Amino acid sequence: MEPVLKVRNLHVAFTGRQEDFNAVRGVSFEVNRGETLGIVGESGSGKSVTARSIMRLLPSPPSYVKEGIIEFQGDDLSLKTEKEMESIRGHGIGMIFQDPMTSLNPTKRIGNQISESIVKHMNVSKREARKEAVELLKLVGIKDSEARYDQYPHEFSGGMRQRVMIAIALACKPALLIADEPTTALDVTIQAQILDLMKDIQQRFGTSIILITHDLGVVAEMCDRVAVMKEGEIVETGTTFDIFESPQHPYTKRLLHALPRLDERKKVKRVSQLREGIDRTIPLIQVTSLKQHFDSGKGEVTKAVDDISFHIRPGETLGLVGESGSGKSTTGRAILRLNEPTAGEILYQGMAINRFSPKEMKAMRSHMQMIFQDPYSSLNPRFKVLDIIGQALDIHRMSKNKKERKQRVEDLLVMVGLEPEHAMRYPHEFSGGQRQRIGIARALAVEPDFIVCDEPLSALDVSIQTQIVKLLEDLQHKLGLTYLFIAHDLSMVKHISDRVAVMYAGKIVELAESEELYNNPLHPYTKSLLAAIPIPDPKVQRNKNRNLTSEDGLERKFDVQNQQLVEVSKGHWVAKALE
Repeated sequence: MEPVLKVRNLHVAFTGRQEDFNAVRGVSFEVNRGETLGIVGESGSGKSVTARSIMRLLPSPPSYVKEGIIEFQGDDLSLKTEKEMESIRGHGIGMIFQDPMTSLNPTKRIGNQISESIVKHMNVSKREARKEAVELLKLVGIKDSEARYDQYPHEFSGGMRQRVMIAIALACKPALLIADEPTTALDVTIQAQILDLMKDIQQRFGTSIILITHDLGVVAEMCDRVAVMKEGEIVETGTTFDIFESPQHPYTKRLLHALPRLDERKKVKRVSQLREGIDRTIPLIQVTSLKQHFDSGKGEVTKAVDDISFHIRPGETLGLVGESGSGKSTTGRAILRLNEPTAGEILYQGMAINRFSPKEMKAMRSHMQMIFQDPYSSLNPRFKVLDIIGQALDIHRMSKNKKERKQRVEDLLVMVGLEPEHAMRYPHEFSGGQRQRIGIARALAVEPDFIVCDEPLSALDVSIQTQIVKLLEDLQHKLGLTYLFIAHDLSMVKHISDRVAVMYAGKIVELAESEELYNNPLHPYTKSLLAAIPIPDPKVQRNKNRNLTSEDGLERKFDVQNQQLVEVSKGHWVAKALE
Protein backbone atom coordinates (compact mmCIF):
# COMPACT_ATOMS: atom_id res chain seq x y z
CA MET A 1 0.00 0.00 0.00
CA GLU A 2 1.27 3.44 -0.99
CA PRO A 3 2.26 5.59 2.05
CA VAL A 4 0.16 8.74 2.62
CA LEU A 5 3.35 10.76 3.13
CA LYS A 6 6.93 10.20 1.96
CA VAL A 7 9.79 12.44 3.04
CA ARG A 8 13.12 11.78 1.31
CA ASN A 9 16.49 13.30 2.23
CA LEU A 10 15.00 16.60 3.46
CA HIS A 11 17.46 19.43 4.14
CA VAL A 12 16.13 22.75 5.49
CA ALA A 13 18.36 25.74 6.19
CA PHE A 14 17.91 29.25 7.59
CA THR A 15 19.94 32.12 6.17
CA GLY A 16 21.98 33.87 8.85
CA ARG A 17 24.09 37.02 8.87
CA GLN A 18 27.40 35.16 8.68
CA GLU A 19 26.44 31.66 7.52
CA ASP A 20 23.40 29.48 6.93
CA PHE A 21 22.08 27.32 9.77
CA ASN A 22 21.11 23.77 8.79
CA ALA A 23 18.02 23.02 10.91
CA VAL A 24 17.09 19.72 9.20
CA ARG A 25 19.75 17.49 7.69
CA GLY A 26 18.89 14.51 5.50
CA VAL A 27 15.63 13.48 7.18
CA SER A 28 13.71 10.57 5.58
CA PHE A 29 10.55 8.80 6.78
CA GLU A 30 7.13 7.73 5.60
CA VAL A 31 3.68 7.49 7.14
CA ASN A 32 1.17 4.84 6.12
CA ARG A 33 -2.59 5.16 6.08
CA GLY A 34 -4.09 4.95 9.58
CA GLU A 35 -0.64 4.91 11.21
CA THR A 36 0.72 7.16 13.96
CA LEU A 37 4.38 8.13 13.70
CA GLY A 38 5.86 9.79 16.79
CA ILE A 39 8.72 12.27 16.26
CA VAL A 40 10.54 12.91 19.54
CA GLY A 41 13.56 15.01 20.43
CA GLU A 42 14.60 18.11 22.30
CA SER A 43 13.82 21.76 21.54
CA GLY A 44 15.80 22.81 18.50
CA SER A 45 16.19 19.25 17.17
CA GLY A 46 14.26 20.13 14.00
CA LYS A 47 10.91 18.44 14.77
CA SER A 48 8.69 21.47 14.19
CA VAL A 49 10.75 22.67 11.21
CA THR A 50 10.22 19.26 9.57
CA ALA A 51 6.46 19.47 10.24
CA ARG A 52 6.17 23.01 8.87
CA SER A 53 8.20 22.04 5.79
CA ILE A 54 5.56 19.40 4.99
CA MET A 55 2.83 22.07 5.24
CA ARG A 56 5.01 24.64 3.37
CA LEU A 57 4.48 27.00 6.30
CA LEU A 58 8.09 28.05 6.92
CA PRO A 59 8.79 31.75 6.31
CA SER A 60 10.76 32.19 3.10
CA PRO A 61 13.16 33.93 3.57
CA PRO A 62 14.95 33.22 5.94
CA SER A 63 14.21 29.50 5.53
CA TYR A 64 14.57 27.42 2.41
CA VAL A 65 14.50 23.73 1.46
CA LYS A 66 18.01 22.96 0.18
CA GLU A 67 17.08 19.55 -1.17
CA GLY A 68 14.71 16.66 -0.64
CA ILE A 69 11.27 15.46 -1.74
CA ILE A 70 7.99 15.61 0.20
CA GLU A 71 5.24 13.51 -1.41
CA PHE A 72 1.64 13.60 -0.12
CA GLN A 73 -0.70 10.98 -1.60
CA GLY A 74 1.72 10.57 -4.51
CA ASP A 75 2.03 14.30 -5.32
CA ASP A 76 5.26 16.25 -4.89
CA LEU A 77 4.29 19.19 -2.66
CA SER A 78 7.25 21.30 -3.81
CA LEU A 79 5.64 21.58 -7.25
CA LYS A 80 2.33 22.91 -5.89
CA THR A 81 1.40 26.57 -6.22
CA GLU A 82 0.47 28.53 -3.09
CA LYS A 83 -3.23 28.34 -4.13
CA GLU A 84 -3.03 24.55 -4.49
CA MET A 85 -1.33 24.34 -1.07
CA GLU A 86 -4.20 26.34 0.43
CA SER A 87 -6.68 23.68 -0.65
CA ILE A 88 -4.41 20.91 0.76
CA ARG A 89 -3.91 22.66 4.11
CA GLY A 90 -6.86 21.93 6.35
CA HIS A 91 -8.57 19.55 3.96
CA GLY A 92 -5.77 17.13 3.04
CA ILE A 93 -3.32 17.86 5.87
CA GLY A 94 -4.44 19.35 9.18
CA MET A 95 -2.05 20.78 11.74
CA ILE A 96 -2.34 21.34 15.47
CA PHE A 97 0.18 23.97 16.49
CA GLN A 98 2.15 24.05 19.72
CA ASP A 99 1.28 27.51 20.98
CA PRO A 100 -2.48 28.09 20.89
CA MET A 101 -2.36 31.77 21.84
CA THR A 102 -0.21 32.84 18.90
CA SER A 103 -2.02 30.46 16.50
CA LEU A 104 -5.54 31.81 17.10
CA ASN A 105 -6.70 35.17 15.76
CA PRO A 106 -7.36 37.36 18.84
CA THR A 107 -9.86 39.56 16.94
CA LYS A 108 -12.16 36.76 15.73
CA ARG A 109 -14.69 34.71 17.66
CA ILE A 110 -13.62 31.13 18.37
CA GLY A 111 -16.55 29.57 16.47
CA ASN A 112 -15.89 31.58 13.31
CA GLN A 113 -12.27 30.39 13.30
CA ILE A 114 -13.49 26.79 13.24
CA SER A 115 -16.38 27.25 10.82
CA GLU A 116 -14.40 29.26 8.22
CA SER A 117 -12.34 26.21 7.22
CA ILE A 118 -15.51 24.05 7.11
CA VAL A 119 -17.16 26.59 4.76
CA LYS A 120 -13.96 26.86 2.63
CA HIS A 121 -13.25 23.13 2.22
CA MET A 122 -16.52 21.25 2.81
CA ASN A 123 -18.86 23.27 0.59
CA VAL A 124 -21.59 23.75 3.22
CA SER A 125 -23.69 26.72 4.32
CA LYS A 126 -22.65 28.97 7.21
CA ARG A 127 -25.53 27.59 9.29
CA GLU A 128 -24.42 23.98 8.77
CA ALA A 129 -20.80 24.99 9.46
CA ARG A 130 -21.85 26.58 12.76
CA LYS A 131 -23.69 23.39 13.78
CA GLU A 132 -20.65 21.29 12.86
CA ALA A 133 -18.30 23.66 14.78
CA VAL A 134 -20.48 23.49 17.92
CA GLU A 135 -20.35 19.66 17.71
CA LEU A 136 -16.54 19.80 17.33
CA LEU A 137 -16.25 22.02 20.43
CA LYS A 138 -18.29 19.42 22.37
CA LEU A 139 -16.13 16.66 20.93
CA VAL A 140 -12.92 18.26 22.26
CA GLY A 141 -14.40 18.65 25.75
CA ILE A 142 -15.53 22.29 25.82
CA LYS A 143 -18.69 22.67 27.88
CA ASP A 144 -21.49 25.12 26.93
CA SER A 145 -20.20 24.99 23.36
CA GLU A 146 -23.16 26.99 21.98
CA ALA A 147 -22.24 29.96 24.20
CA ARG A 148 -18.47 29.47 23.88
CA TYR A 149 -18.80 29.56 20.06
CA ASP A 150 -19.25 33.35 20.26
CA GLN A 151 -16.37 34.05 22.65
CA TYR A 152 -12.86 35.31 21.84
CA PRO A 153 -9.52 33.50 22.46
CA HIS A 154 -8.63 35.68 25.49
CA GLU A 155 -11.75 34.35 27.27
CA PHE A 156 -10.34 30.80 27.22
CA SER A 157 -7.63 29.28 29.42
CA GLY A 158 -4.44 27.90 27.80
CA GLY A 159 -5.77 24.34 27.80
CA MET A 160 -9.14 25.45 26.39
CA ARG A 161 -7.40 27.32 23.56
CA GLN A 162 -5.43 24.22 22.67
CA ARG A 163 -8.68 22.26 22.44
CA VAL A 164 -10.01 24.88 20.01
CA MET A 165 -6.85 24.42 17.90
CA ILE A 166 -7.51 20.68 17.81
CA ALA A 167 -11.12 21.29 16.76
CA ILE A 168 -9.90 23.53 13.88
CA ALA A 169 -7.40 20.87 12.74
CA LEU A 170 -10.05 18.12 12.80
CA ALA A 171 -12.79 20.24 11.19
CA CYS A 172 -12.31 18.92 7.64
CA LYS A 173 -11.36 15.34 8.59
CA PRO A 174 -7.91 15.49 6.92
CA ALA A 175 -6.09 12.42 5.61
CA LEU A 176 -2.95 13.41 7.54
CA LEU A 177 -2.94 15.19 10.87
CA ILE A 178 0.32 16.77 12.03
CA ALA A 179 0.09 17.34 15.78
CA ASP A 180 2.94 19.54 17.04
CA GLU A 181 2.95 19.09 20.81
CA PRO A 182 -0.88 18.93 20.84
CA THR A 183 -1.23 18.15 24.55
CA THR A 184 1.50 20.40 25.97
CA ALA A 185 -0.95 22.94 27.38
CA LEU A 186 -3.48 20.35 28.53
CA ASP A 187 -4.06 18.80 31.92
CA VAL A 188 -3.95 15.01 32.08
CA THR A 189 -7.67 14.20 32.03
CA ILE A 190 -8.19 16.42 28.99
CA GLN A 191 -4.99 15.07 27.44
CA ALA A 192 -6.38 11.56 27.88
CA GLN A 193 -9.64 12.58 26.23
CA ILE A 194 -7.85 14.33 23.34
CA LEU A 195 -5.63 11.28 22.72
CA ASP A 196 -8.71 9.02 22.84
CA LEU A 197 -10.44 11.44 20.46
CA MET A 198 -7.50 11.38 18.03
CA LYS A 199 -7.44 7.57 18.17
CA ASP A 200 -11.21 7.44 17.60
CA ILE A 201 -10.99 9.77 14.56
CA GLN A 202 -8.07 7.73 13.26
CA GLN A 203 -10.08 4.48 13.48
CA ARG A 204 -13.21 6.07 12.00
CA PHE A 205 -11.61 7.84 9.05
CA GLY A 206 -8.26 6.06 8.66
CA THR A 207 -6.42 9.31 9.41
CA SER A 208 -2.63 9.15 9.50
CA ILE A 209 -1.02 11.09 12.35
CA ILE A 210 2.45 12.56 12.83
CA LEU A 211 2.71 13.23 16.55
CA ILE A 212 5.52 15.57 17.56
CA THR A 213 5.96 15.44 21.31
CA HIS A 214 8.43 15.27 24.16
CA ASP A 215 6.03 13.32 26.41
CA LEU A 216 7.13 9.71 26.23
CA GLY A 217 3.97 8.59 28.04
CA VAL A 218 1.95 9.98 25.12
CA VAL A 219 4.27 8.23 22.65
CA ALA A 220 3.85 4.93 24.52
CA GLU A 221 0.08 5.26 24.28
CA MET A 222 -0.41 6.65 20.80
CA CYS A 223 2.37 5.75 18.39
CA ASP A 224 2.93 2.72 16.15
CA ARG A 225 6.44 3.82 15.19
CA VAL A 226 8.88 6.36 16.62
CA ALA A 227 11.58 8.52 14.98
CA VAL A 228 14.06 10.12 17.38
CA MET A 229 15.54 13.44 16.23
CA LYS A 230 18.71 15.15 17.43
CA GLU A 231 20.33 18.25 15.94
CA GLY A 232 18.34 18.05 12.70
CA GLU A 233 18.90 14.34 12.04
CA ILE A 234 16.92 11.18 12.77
CA VAL A 235 19.26 9.14 14.96
CA GLU A 236 16.98 6.14 15.56
CA THR A 237 13.71 4.81 14.25
CA GLY A 238 11.68 1.70 15.00
CA THR A 239 8.42 0.37 16.37
CA THR A 240 7.31 1.91 19.66
CA PHE A 241 7.85 -1.37 21.51
CA ASP A 242 11.37 -1.81 20.09
CA ILE A 243 12.39 1.77 20.94
CA PHE A 244 11.14 1.49 24.53
CA GLU A 245 12.33 -2.09 25.11
CA SER A 246 15.78 -1.91 23.50
CA PRO A 247 16.88 1.59 22.49
CA GLN A 248 20.16 1.50 20.55
CA HIS A 249 21.33 5.12 20.33
CA PRO A 250 22.80 6.72 23.49
CA TYR A 251 20.60 9.78 22.96
CA THR A 252 17.41 7.66 22.89
CA LYS A 253 18.53 5.94 26.09
CA ARG A 254 19.10 9.33 27.70
CA LEU A 255 15.63 10.55 26.69
CA LEU A 256 13.95 7.43 28.06
CA HIS A 257 15.71 7.69 31.40
CA ALA A 258 15.33 11.45 31.76
CA LEU A 259 11.91 11.74 33.35
CA PRO A 260 10.78 10.37 36.70
CA ARG A 261 7.81 8.06 36.43
CA LEU A 262 4.67 8.27 38.49
CA ASP A 263 5.11 4.66 39.59
CA GLU A 264 8.65 5.30 40.94
CA ARG A 265 9.38 6.30 44.52
CA LYS A 266 10.63 9.81 45.03
CA LYS A 267 14.17 10.52 46.17
CA VAL A 268 14.89 11.89 49.63
CA LYS A 269 15.21 15.66 49.48
CA ARG A 270 18.22 17.58 50.79
CA VAL A 271 17.49 20.14 53.50
CA SER A 272 17.74 23.72 52.23
CA GLN A 273 20.01 26.34 53.75
CA LEU A 274 17.68 29.22 54.63
CA ARG A 275 18.73 32.85 54.32
CA GLU A 276 19.44 34.89 57.35
CA GLY A 277 16.36 36.38 58.96
CA ILE A 278 13.97 33.64 57.84
CA ASP A 279 12.35 31.78 60.71
CA ARG A 280 11.93 28.08 59.86
CA THR A 281 9.26 27.67 62.56
CA ILE A 282 6.65 29.93 60.96
CA PRO A 283 5.20 29.50 57.44
CA LEU A 284 6.82 31.71 54.82
CA ILE A 285 3.44 32.01 53.07
CA GLN A 286 0.12 31.71 54.88
CA VAL A 287 -3.05 31.96 52.78
CA THR A 288 -6.38 32.23 54.59
CA SER A 289 -9.86 32.20 52.98
CA LEU A 290 -8.51 33.46 49.64
CA LYS A 291 -11.16 34.37 47.09
CA GLN A 292 -10.69 35.64 43.55
CA HIS A 293 -13.91 36.46 41.72
CA PHE A 294 -14.19 37.89 38.22
CA ASP A 295 -17.19 39.71 36.82
CA SER A 296 -17.85 37.94 33.53
CA GLY A 297 -20.49 40.46 32.46
CA LYS A 298 -24.28 40.15 32.35
CA GLY A 299 -24.29 40.19 36.14
CA GLU A 300 -22.47 36.81 36.33
CA VAL A 301 -19.52 36.23 38.65
CA THR A 302 -16.87 33.56 38.04
CA LYS A 303 -15.45 32.22 41.29
CA ALA A 304 -11.98 31.34 40.00
CA VAL A 305 -10.63 30.83 43.53
CA ASP A 306 -13.31 30.07 46.06
CA ASP A 307 -12.29 30.33 49.72
CA ILE A 308 -9.04 28.37 49.97
CA SER A 309 -6.51 28.22 52.82
CA PHE A 310 -3.04 26.69 52.96
CA HIS A 311 0.52 27.49 54.05
CA ILE A 312 4.02 26.94 52.66
CA ARG A 313 6.95 26.47 55.02
CA PRO A 314 10.37 28.07 54.36
CA GLY A 315 12.45 25.92 52.00
CA GLU A 316 9.43 23.80 51.06
CA THR A 317 7.88 23.08 47.65
CA LEU A 318 4.10 22.93 47.59
CA GLY A 319 2.77 21.41 44.37
CA LEU A 320 -0.56 22.70 43.07
CA VAL A 321 -2.28 20.50 40.49
CA GLY A 322 -5.63 20.40 38.74
CA GLU A 323 -7.25 20.86 35.35
CA SER A 324 -7.27 24.00 33.22
CA GLY A 325 -9.67 26.47 34.75
CA SER A 326 -9.43 24.95 38.24
CA GLY A 327 -7.91 28.18 39.62
CA LYS A 328 -4.23 27.12 40.01
CA SER A 329 -2.63 30.00 38.10
CA THR A 330 -5.13 32.50 39.52
CA THR A 331 -4.10 31.39 43.03
CA GLY A 332 -0.42 32.01 42.22
CA ARG A 333 -1.17 35.42 40.74
CA ALA A 334 -3.38 36.42 43.67
CA ILE A 335 -0.64 35.53 46.20
CA LEU A 336 1.78 37.83 44.36
CA ARG A 337 -0.96 40.45 43.96
CA LEU A 338 -0.68 40.38 40.17
CA ASN A 339 -4.46 40.13 40.49
CA GLU A 340 -6.07 41.96 43.42
CA PRO A 341 -7.72 39.21 45.54
CA THR A 342 -11.46 39.65 46.15
CA ALA A 343 -11.12 38.57 49.79
CA GLY A 344 -8.86 36.71 52.18
CA GLU A 345 -5.47 37.25 53.75
CA ILE A 346 -1.97 36.56 52.41
CA LEU A 347 0.84 36.63 54.94
CA TYR A 348 4.53 36.67 53.96
CA GLN A 349 6.59 35.92 57.08
CA GLY A 350 3.63 37.15 59.12
CA MET A 351 3.22 40.40 57.12
CA ALA A 352 -0.22 40.92 55.55
CA ILE A 353 0.89 41.77 52.01
CA ASN A 354 -2.71 42.10 50.83
CA ARG A 355 -2.71 45.39 52.80
CA PHE A 356 0.58 46.71 51.37
CA SER A 357 0.69 49.99 49.42
CA PRO A 358 2.00 49.88 45.80
CA LYS A 359 5.37 51.24 47.01
CA GLU A 360 5.66 48.54 49.71
CA MET A 361 4.59 45.92 47.17
CA LYS A 362 7.35 47.03 44.78
CA ALA A 363 9.94 46.40 47.52
CA MET A 364 8.32 42.99 48.16
CA ARG A 365 8.85 42.00 44.51
CA SER A 366 12.52 41.33 45.22
CA HIS A 367 11.39 38.66 47.73
CA MET A 368 8.62 37.12 45.62
CA GLN A 369 8.90 36.29 41.91
CA MET A 370 7.07 34.31 39.25
CA ILE A 371 8.05 32.04 36.39
CA PHE A 372 5.22 32.35 33.86
CA GLN A 373 3.50 29.62 31.89
CA ASP A 374 3.76 31.07 28.40
CA PRO A 375 7.38 32.07 27.70
CA TYR A 376 6.46 33.82 24.47
CA SER A 377 3.94 36.33 25.78
CA SER A 378 5.85 37.03 29.00
CA LEU A 379 9.03 38.24 27.24
CA ASN A 380 9.10 41.65 25.56
CA PRO A 381 9.83 40.91 21.86
CA ARG A 382 11.52 44.31 21.39
CA PHE A 383 14.10 43.75 24.13
CA LYS A 384 17.30 41.78 23.92
CA VAL A 385 17.70 39.11 26.60
CA LEU A 386 20.31 41.35 28.26
CA ASP A 387 17.61 43.95 28.90
CA ILE A 388 14.79 41.50 29.69
CA ILE A 389 16.80 40.10 32.61
CA GLY A 390 18.69 43.33 33.26
CA GLN A 391 15.46 45.30 33.73
CA ALA A 392 14.77 43.43 36.98
CA LEU A 393 18.30 44.29 38.18
CA ASP A 394 17.74 47.97 37.26
CA ILE A 395 14.40 48.26 39.08
CA HIS A 396 15.87 46.86 42.29
CA ARG A 397 19.24 48.60 41.78
CA MET A 398 21.19 45.34 41.95
CA SER A 399 24.08 46.26 39.64
CA LYS A 400 26.48 49.20 39.92
CA ASN A 401 27.30 49.62 36.23
CA LYS A 402 26.72 48.20 32.76
CA LYS A 403 29.67 45.83 32.95
CA GLU A 404 28.49 44.30 36.25
CA ARG A 405 24.92 44.10 34.91
CA LYS A 406 26.04 42.25 31.75
CA GLN A 407 28.19 39.85 33.79
CA ARG A 408 25.28 39.09 36.13
CA VAL A 409 22.93 38.43 33.19
CA GLU A 410 25.49 36.13 31.53
CA ASP A 411 25.98 34.23 34.82
CA LEU A 412 22.21 33.76 35.12
CA LEU A 413 21.99 32.48 31.54
CA VAL A 414 24.73 29.92 32.18
CA MET A 415 22.93 28.92 35.40
CA VAL A 416 19.80 28.00 33.39
CA GLY A 417 21.70 26.10 30.70
CA LEU A 418 22.08 28.80 28.03
CA GLU A 419 25.19 30.45 26.58
CA PRO A 420 26.58 33.88 27.67
CA GLU A 421 26.34 35.16 24.06
CA HIS A 422 22.56 34.54 24.13
CA ALA A 423 22.32 37.82 26.09
CA MET A 424 22.54 39.75 22.82
CA ARG A 425 19.68 37.94 21.08
CA TYR A 426 15.93 38.66 20.90
CA PRO A 427 13.17 36.28 22.17
CA HIS A 428 12.06 35.24 18.64
CA GLU A 429 15.53 33.76 18.05
CA PHE A 430 14.96 31.06 20.69
CA SER A 431 12.92 27.86 20.81
CA GLY A 432 10.03 27.58 23.28
CA GLY A 433 12.16 25.69 25.78
CA GLN A 434 14.99 28.21 25.60
CA ARG A 435 12.54 31.08 26.11
CA GLN A 436 11.25 29.40 29.26
CA ARG A 437 14.81 29.25 30.59
CA ILE A 438 15.16 33.00 30.01
CA GLY A 439 12.00 33.44 32.11
CA ILE A 440 13.55 31.39 34.90
CA ALA A 441 16.76 33.44 34.76
CA ARG A 442 14.71 36.63 34.99
CA ALA A 443 12.87 35.35 38.09
CA LEU A 444 16.18 34.44 39.75
CA ALA A 445 17.81 37.80 38.93
CA VAL A 446 16.60 39.65 42.06
CA GLU A 447 17.51 36.74 44.39
CA PRO A 448 13.97 36.09 45.72
CA ASP A 449 13.05 33.83 48.65
CA PHE A 450 9.70 32.71 47.21
CA ILE A 451 8.95 31.80 43.59
CA VAL A 452 5.60 30.90 42.07
CA CYS A 453 6.45 28.47 39.27
CA ASP A 454 3.40 28.61 36.96
CA GLU A 455 3.71 25.60 34.65
CA PRO A 456 7.45 26.26 34.15
CA LEU A 457 8.00 22.92 32.39
CA SER A 458 5.10 22.77 29.98
CA ALA A 459 7.10 24.20 27.05
CA LEU A 460 10.19 22.05 27.69
CA ASP A 461 11.29 18.70 26.34
CA VAL A 462 12.01 15.83 28.72
CA SER A 463 15.75 16.07 29.16
CA ILE A 464 15.51 19.85 29.59
CA GLN A 465 12.64 19.40 32.07
CA THR A 466 14.90 17.18 34.13
CA GLN A 467 17.72 19.75 33.97
CA ILE A 468 15.35 22.57 35.00
CA VAL A 469 13.92 20.56 37.88
CA LYS A 470 17.44 19.69 39.02
CA LEU A 471 18.35 23.36 38.65
CA LEU A 472 15.32 24.45 40.70
CA GLU A 473 16.17 21.87 43.37
CA ASP A 474 19.84 22.91 43.47
CA LEU A 475 18.87 26.57 43.74
CA GLN A 476 16.41 25.73 46.47
CA HIS A 477 19.10 23.87 48.39
CA LYS A 478 21.74 26.58 47.90
CA LEU A 479 19.59 29.69 48.27
CA GLY A 480 16.90 28.40 50.61
CA LEU A 481 14.15 29.09 48.06
CA THR A 482 10.51 28.29 48.69
CA TYR A 483 8.31 27.28 45.74
CA LEU A 484 4.66 27.12 44.86
CA PHE A 485 4.93 24.72 41.93
CA ILE A 486 1.86 24.87 39.68
CA ALA A 487 1.70 22.16 37.03
CA HIS A 488 -0.42 19.57 35.31
CA ASP A 489 2.46 17.08 34.89
CA LEU A 490 1.67 15.09 38.00
CA SER A 491 4.68 12.78 37.71
CA MET A 492 7.05 15.75 37.93
CA VAL A 493 5.00 17.41 40.69
CA LYS A 494 5.28 14.26 42.78
CA HIS A 495 9.06 14.20 42.53
CA ILE A 496 9.74 17.91 43.11
CA SER A 497 7.11 18.64 45.80
CA ASP A 498 7.12 18.03 49.53
CA ARG A 499 3.35 18.32 49.70
CA VAL A 500 0.73 18.47 46.94
CA ALA A 501 -2.61 20.31 46.87
CA VAL A 502 -5.23 19.27 44.31
CA MET A 503 -7.57 21.98 43.00
CA TYR A 504 -10.93 21.58 41.34
CA ALA A 505 -13.43 24.33 40.46
CA GLY A 506 -11.66 26.94 42.60
CA LYS A 507 -11.43 24.73 45.71
CA ILE A 508 -8.67 22.60 47.22
CA VAL A 509 -10.14 19.08 47.36
CA GLU A 510 -7.11 17.22 48.75
CA LEU A 511 -3.77 18.13 50.32
CA ALA A 512 -1.13 15.71 51.57
CA GLU A 513 2.56 14.80 51.53
CA SER A 514 3.30 13.90 47.91
CA GLU A 515 4.07 10.17 48.31
CA GLU A 516 0.99 9.77 50.54
CA LEU A 517 -1.26 11.55 48.01
CA TYR A 518 -0.15 9.34 45.11
CA ASN A 519 -0.24 6.09 47.08
CA ASN A 520 -3.49 6.82 48.88
CA PRO A 521 -5.72 9.27 46.94
CA LEU A 522 -9.04 9.70 48.73
CA HIS A 523 -11.05 12.28 46.80
CA PRO A 524 -12.76 10.90 43.65
CA TYR A 525 -11.37 13.78 41.59
CA THR A 526 -7.77 13.03 42.67
CA LYS A 527 -8.32 9.39 41.73
CA SER A 528 -9.60 10.32 38.24
CA LEU A 529 -6.65 12.68 37.75
CA LEU A 530 -4.08 10.01 38.64
CA ALA A 531 -5.79 7.38 36.47
CA ALA A 532 -5.38 9.62 33.41
CA ILE A 533 -1.58 10.00 33.57
CA PRO A 534 0.24 8.13 30.79
CA ILE A 535 3.21 6.03 31.94
CA PRO A 536 6.20 6.02 29.52
CA ASP A 537 6.00 2.27 28.90
CA PRO A 538 3.89 0.85 26.02
CA LYS A 539 3.23 -2.44 27.88
CA VAL A 540 1.84 -0.63 30.95
CA GLN A 541 0.04 2.08 28.99
CA ARG A 542 -1.84 -0.10 26.53
CA ASN A 543 -3.07 -2.50 29.21
CA LYS A 544 -4.49 0.39 31.18
CA ASN A 545 -8.24 0.24 31.30
CA ARG A 546 -9.02 3.90 31.41
CA ASN A 547 -12.54 5.20 31.04
CA LEU A 548 -12.53 8.95 30.70
CA THR A 549 -15.70 9.42 28.76
CA SER A 550 -18.54 11.52 30.06
CA GLU A 551 -18.99 9.36 33.19
CA ASP A 552 -15.43 9.76 34.42
CA GLY A 553 -13.71 12.65 32.70
CA LEU A 554 -14.38 16.30 32.18
CA GLU A 555 -18.18 15.97 32.11
CA ARG A 556 -18.30 14.22 35.42
CA LYS A 557 -19.14 16.87 37.97
CA PHE A 558 -17.72 16.69 41.47
CA ASP A 559 -19.87 18.65 43.90
CA VAL A 560 -17.29 20.57 45.93
CA GLN A 561 -19.37 23.64 46.73
CA ASN A 562 -20.68 22.26 49.99
CA GLN A 563 -17.46 20.55 51.04
CA GLN A 564 -14.73 21.61 53.40
CA LEU A 565 -11.23 20.26 54.06
CA VAL A 566 -11.06 17.75 56.88
CA GLU A 567 -7.84 16.22 58.25
CA VAL A 568 -8.39 12.47 57.90
CA SER A 569 -4.89 11.48 59.01
CA LYS A 570 -1.85 13.51 60.05
CA GLY A 571 -1.20 16.03 57.28
CA HIS A 572 -3.70 14.44 54.87
CA TRP A 573 -6.66 16.74 54.20
CA VAL A 574 -9.67 15.83 52.04
CA ALA A 575 -12.76 17.84 51.04
CA LYS A 576 -15.86 16.26 52.59
CA ALA A 577 -19.52 17.22 52.51
CA LEU A 578 -20.73 19.37 55.37
CA GLU A 579 -22.96 17.44 57.74
